[in-house]
Amino acid sequence: MEDARLWSFEESLWTEGPDNYREKVDPEVVMVLPRPPFVLSGSAAIDAVADTPVWDRAELTERQVSRPQEGLIVIGYHVAAHRGDEHYEAHCTSVIRRLEHEVWRVVQHQQTPVLARSTSQA
Repeated sequence: MEDARLWSFEESLWTEGPDNYREKVDPEVVMVLPRPPFVLSGSAAIDAVADTPVWDRAELTERQVSRPQEGLIVIGYHVAAHRGDEHYEAHCTSVIRRLEHEVWRVVQHQQTPVLARSTSQA
């Protein structure tokens, strides 16, 4: 998967609904999310993200891509997501594997929320 498609794929997981998650997240996924029970796998992980309201927009920056072997992509990035007056920032990783030609699924995702920044820090 080329980079433009890769980042569009990942961004869609922030801005599209439950059907998109169920299509793009592997049944064997492992996720670490910023709320209890924190570590989830399989259908529990998919259900947890599917039950989360989608974001109006998500800006993915600080992008890193690694392709350790054919059909396996590891990404890391910073996300700033917005929904109305709500704002969320996190550092994230995802691992995406190819099942067959042009069919990719997330097998791992992790979020580390950005702590509130102090205005006194320079």
